Amino acid sequence: MKGRVLIIAGSDCSGGAGIQADIKSVTVLGGYAATAITALTVQNTTGVFDVLGIDPKLIVHQAEVTIDDIGADAIKTGMLHSVPVIEAVAAFIRAKAAHIPVVVDPVMISQSGSRLLNEDAVDALIKNMVPLATVLTPNIPEAEVLSGMKITDEGDMIEAARKIGELGAKAVLVKGGHADGDRIVDVLWRHDGDIEGFEADRIPSENNHGTGCSLASAIATGLSQGMGLSDSVARARAFVREAIRTAPDFGKGNGPLNHAHPVTGE
Repeated sequence: MKGRVLIIAGSDCSGGAGIQADIKSVTVLGGYAATAITALTVQNTTGVFDVLGIDPKLIVHQAEVTIDDIGADAIKTGMLHSVPVIEAVAAFIRAKAAHIPVVVDPVMISQSGSRLLNEDAVDALIKNMVPLATVLTPNIPEAEVLSGMKITDEGDMIEAARKIGELGAKAVLVKGGHADGDRIVDVLWRHDGDIEGFEADRIPSENNHGTGCSLASAIATGLSQGMGLSDSVARARAFVREAIRTAPDFGKGNGPLNHAHPVTGE
């Protein structure tokens, strides 16, 4: 076991996304997952039905006692639903984890379309979390919000990534899964201006609950294990793609992934 990842995100009782997907992803890729839970969500494959936010002081306390004892080689943040939570988590990272990689998944909307970030918290996310990101992992709708521009093609993805990078992120991975077409292109922008594209055939499937959480946690695991960013992204994409391809087809909506495929072989 190599690579300690502290995950600061919300809980998904159905097990498909959030902390549950994060723990599975980190573990099967050989890392050690620790958590600080930001919210309890009542959700399944069809939607989000309720959210109970955790007090920011308790979120930070979870993170502090974990990092002071076990330590961390990378941090992954997910659902940070309110201004006080965002500000508290950002302050914790600046104080305790400024020296380690931080993967920021700017969770705004669930796969089923439910809002997971308060509307008044977008500016706080941009101000506090984007500058802390070793890599930010927005999907196209999130990238449009963060960049303030419409994305219609790969060129727009690159420009949006650049605009988000100017807000302080060291790297931005704009994920292309929401775009139309038979192929998916993800664009990785780095602060030195380097652009890298990752392209693959789209896997026809409704089993995509927790893909963003899983990808970000898989990237964080790679970084925690000493892998470079490009290699971490490539391995994470391959992991998530196979998890979609072999998904168990559970639930009545957007089903969960098969995170166990590296262990079970299926």
